[in-house]
Formats: sequence, C-alpha cells, structure tokens
Amino acid sequence: MKKQVGFTLIELIIVVIILGLLAASALPRFTNIAGQAEDASVEGVAGGFTSAVGIVRGQWELDGRPQGDDINTGAGAIVLIDEIQVYVDGNRGYPVSGLNNPAAHDENMNAEDCRSLFAAILQGAPTASTTFTELDRVRFYVSAENNGTNDICVFYQASTLKSLPTAPEGDDYQSVGNNFVYNPRTGGVNVNLNRSN
Repeated sequence: MKKQVGFTLIELIIVVIILGLLAASALPRFTNIAGQAEDASVEGVAGGFTSAVGIVRGQWELDGRPQGDDINTGAGAIVLIDEIQVYVDGNRGYPVSGLNNPAAHDENMNAEDCRSLFAAILQGAPTASTTFTELDRVRFYVSAENNGTNDICVFYQASTLKSLPTAPEGDDYQSVGNNFVYNPRTGGVNVNLNRSN
C-alpha cells in the first residue's frame, strides 16, 4: 500500500488566506478603472487635437502666411486640410473655425466655431454639441469662453458633466468635469482632469 500524499487542512487555510490578501491588495487598482479610462480618453483626444492644430499652423506657413480679409484682426484667412476649408487667424496662423465664418479670429469666436473646428481638423472626431441638454447623445460639450485677452474653446467630456444641474459658465472650465482648453492666440492646449461624478 502506498501512503497518500496531499495538503493538510492547515496548509489549505494558509493558501486561502494568502490568496485573500493578494485579492485585497489588487482590488483597489481595479475599482476606478472607468475613471482612469475617462481621463485617458480626454488626454488622447486633446493630444490628437494638439497635433491637428500644429498641422493647420504648418499649412498656413506653407501657404505663405495668408493674412485674410482684415489685416488688423487676421479674420478671413483660409487653409485647406485634406480639401476641408479651415479658417485661421491670419496674424498667427492658428485655426479658429471650421465653418464658413470669415469673421472668426482669436477675439471673435463662438461655441459653434469651436465645435466646427473640432470636427474639421480631427479625422473621425468624437461627437460634440454646443447644447448642454444633449450630453446623453454626444461625447463632448463645447463652449467658447474669454480668458480676459482673447476667446478660447473649451471641450468638456460629456460623461463627466452629467451630474451638473446647469451648463458651466465663466472661468469654471478649470474645475468642472474633464476637459481640454484650446487657445487660438497661442495654439496651446491644456487638459484639466476634474471628474464630477
């Protein structure tokens, strides 16, 4: 007869305790995965937008720096990106609108200019709206704000704004929801990670 070999009850209890400790230490890493995914998503879109702004600015340089219709404001300057007209500020070359809006420049932009710019320069851009009540149907809510010097575009990640009772106003963009801010005067894009829910 052979002697049976196996685990004792104490050995099994020790293995279960060790597995429990490992699970307890790993669980917190996976509890906030949705929040981390939202953060990574807005950072990725902001990175793509930044690259697209650079491409538009480069095309403006290649086209000989077109000044547009108003030499003082730079309004009315156009560049073509993949056969899509993009209005740029003729004084600095940064994009200001994807609409047929020859009056747009860095001190004369509205939310629709920002939304159309988002759609024009990003291939396969996420859905976006300028209407706050459409948050359940789009990925980004877009607004135009003024930073005290010029107009800026703020692209809020809609899923991080759903718990807000009203649309953000003024300089709230820095502390409300995940968003990125585009400054057409400098071409700068800044990301703000402030999940509200």
